[in-house]
Amino acid sequence: MIGMNYQTHECITKLETPVMTPHTTSAPGVALTFNAGVAKWKGRYVMMFRNDYGDYENEIIRPGVTDLRVAYSDDGIHWEPQPEPVMEELKNEDIIRAYDPRITVIDDKAYVCFAVDSQHGVRGGIAVTEDFKHFEVLSLSVPDNRNMVLFPEKINGNYVRLERPMPVDGRGWLTPGMDVWMSESPDLVFWGKSKMVLGVEHVPFANSKIGPAAPPIKTEKGWLTLFHAVDVDPTLGKNGWEEKWQKIYSTGIMLLDLNDPSKVLGMYDKPLIYPENHWETKEGFRQNVLFPGGMVLEPDGEVKMYYGASDTFECMATAHVNDLLALVTK
Repeated sequence: MIGMNYQTHECITKLETPVMTPHTTSAPGVALTFNAGVAKWKGRYVMMFRNDYGDYENEIIRPGVTDLRVAYSDDGIHWEPQPEPVMEELKNEDIIRAYDPRITVIDDKAYVCFAVDSQHGVRGGIAVTEDFKHFEVLSLSVPDNRNMVLFPEKINGNYVRLERPMPVDGRGWLTPGMDVWMSESPDLVFWGKSKMVLGVEHVPFANSKIGPAAPPIKTEKGWLTLFHAVDVDPTLGKNGWEEKWQKIYSTGIMLLDLNDPSKVLGMYDKPLIYPENHWETKEGFRQNVLFPGGMVLEPDGEVKMYYGASDTFECMATAHVNDLLALVTK
């Protein structure tokens, strides 16, 4: 909400520097490296991240010129970017680019949810891979939809995803905004049984839109999941490379029912992570932006959370799972 002085919750520890930047990716001509999905995969951490091309030093973006890359890590902090882009075969006369990947491992297979910009709207896609080099696209939604994340197991016999449809005219002028929804599928191809999970009007720190973030993690108390929340502040001016940027993206957290994830059991009523440090507020393309896309639960209870910062860098924060659960089970 405009005028509130929010801050990151004290249970969160932010890594002081990004885990990936335009200067550490393996590709030349990259201006922005951000919005990654992260998971544990075959004994290592795997990351899929987004590169937008241009000129970082001169603050120039080449519109629509984006690719997806893969990196590996032994500790989740120090990453080895691979030299070649992936999923380039998806691009055609209609599909301009794929971006904002999220990774979910189900039954030892890696599934990637991603957004697609096409000549006919924004679409959400799901692909499967066994090596992070070759991908089979299983489904692409009708426009306009994106921010999809898969749950890491079937629920009541079906695959389940969170998503964020993007209504324009149909919603009406009385209730502007975008919300978190849920759909089910028997095969990851055909989707239905859609239900709204969380409306933007139920999030005190958002006045514009919300959307799914990292794939949920399973706990005894429910599915723990992050979401991004957008607050528009018309008093803001230049905050980055553009003449004006008036949005603040923060990270929220909620708990969903294990058997019916359309039921919200609890939501922390303030941002869990808020833009504060240099990489989040002082440098980059669009400052005051946090966009989470990865969450890894470690055996000792530590939760690693990965998020894009300023639409330019990939950052990481940690917390203990019990502290996160305490926020959503009060």
